[in-house]
Amino acid sequence: MPDTDVLIAGGGPTGLLLANELGLAGVRTIVVERDPTRSGQSKALNLQPRSAEILDWRGWLGLMDEYVLANPKWGHFAGIPLNYGELDSRFCYQIAIVQSDVERTLEANLERFGITPRRGHELVRIDAGLAPCDEQVTVTVRTPDGEQQITACYLVGTDGGRSTVRKLTGVAFPGRDGHSPAVVCDITLRRKPAGLAESWTLPEFDTENADFAFLLPLRDEVYRFAFGGTDQLGIDKDAVITAEEVQRALARSYGTEIELGELRSGSRFTDSARQATEYRTGRVFLAGDAAHIHAPLGGQGMSLGLQDAFNLGWKLAADINGWAPPHLLDTYHAERHPVAAAVLTNTQVQTVLTAPHPDALAVREMITRLLQVPDANRQVAEDISGIGVRYDLGPGRGHRMPDLALTDGARLADHARDGSGLLLDSSPDHRFASIADAWKPRIRSVTVDHGALDAPAVLVRPDGYVCASTDDAESLSAALQYWFGSPD
Repeated sequence: MPDTDVLIAGGGPTGLLLANELGLAGVRTIVVERDPTRSGQSKALNLQPRSAEILDWRGWLGLMDEYVLANPKWGHFAGIPLNYGELDSRFCYQIAIVQSDVERTLEANLERFGITPRRGHELVRIDAGLAPCDEQVTVTVRTPDGEQQITACYLVGTDGGRSTVRKLTGVAFPGRDGHSPAVVCDITLRRKPAGLAESWTLPEFDTENADFAFLLPLRDEVYRFAFGGTDQLGIDKDAVITAEEVQRALARSYGTEIELGELRSGSRFTDSARQATEYRTGRVFLAGDAAHIHAPLGGQGMSLGLQDAFNLGWKLAADINGWAPPHLLDTYHAERHPVAAAVLTNTQVQTVLTAPHPDALAVREMITRLLQVPDANRQVAEDISGIGVRYDLGPGRGHRMPDLALTDGARLADHARDGSGLLLDSSPDHRFASIADAWKPRIRSVTVDHGALDAPAVLVRPDGYVCASTDDAESLSAALQYWFGSPD
């Protein structure tokens, strides 16, 4: 018997959410994380609306309330405003929260499942599990007490853009290197100029030259400062960020009256765009930055990884718990690879729109005008927010299920806390609910007001996406078997 059902390499937001999903389903899970302590750097700064929805679907979003900094009702496309207030969601806004607080909350929630990430444990070798015939994965992990082997049914690499797991599997990571280096850091200020923004505002890009900078307040007098420009060209990505470098950038953008206090942490990044060709190799999966990297424009990175985890988690749990249909695990790559590819495309477009080139300025002017059209703005807002993600499951299927208000005062999300699928029955006599009885507890039936849905019977997967919409009992049974395996 393997040491664990699922081994997750990487203790960031993607890996921690995946561990929570697996723990909820009773799956034995080990999380190994190379760094001995959580980084103090803020890193990502937001949850997009769709990520807020999936966390709320499990009842975990409220655990983060104390860390929320703001709820801006806008997104942006290369600094061009997007109106989130018109999104069809309970969360028609971004949730401003730093990545470390998302990690802190998700890690604390793992305690209820008896899962404690093993920090200071680095996966260094995959000994078995890449071949189709392998029945388990065997890896070597370097620990503070020496190397040890761990066996698992599945391995998931959520270990970042320089993923060791991805490299060990030999999966190609095509794309392009970055050509616009930049810096992001957490700082305090010794002196602030009058009128310095103390609330969350849209980032501004100086499209007349290659420089950009924006400053956002976090908490306890700490600011997030991001900057880039010609002075970053030629600097190695791993070069130490100095206080003098940060002070020059502050003065260039905010005047000589601003003075750096403490440089608490910082890192360099680029607009590299790469994506793994395969998200699955044998018993090994990739998710989050291990599967895709892109420029941080639009604030989509952390949310994209969280949604990878939410898609994969219930499918792995179904396999471990013995009811997954044979094709289920392969749907992870089929569904999530196109979503990340679209994000790479939109971030590359945003990079062009911020370039100090006459042609780029002309395109930006046109795009700015187009995004003043409400329907165009809404379409791009749905793309950036994740609300518009749709899987290719056929007509009337593949879209997210909105969180409906129910007649008993509950919301649909209240029925999704345990990770089960949902059968929504809005037929006059509720004749479809009994069909799902043979699939309990994988499926929970919910009666809905007649006419509230597009069809009398709507089947919703555990990750909140519609996989059947029908008025026919036979087709509903077929969808149940396709997504939830053979009935008991």
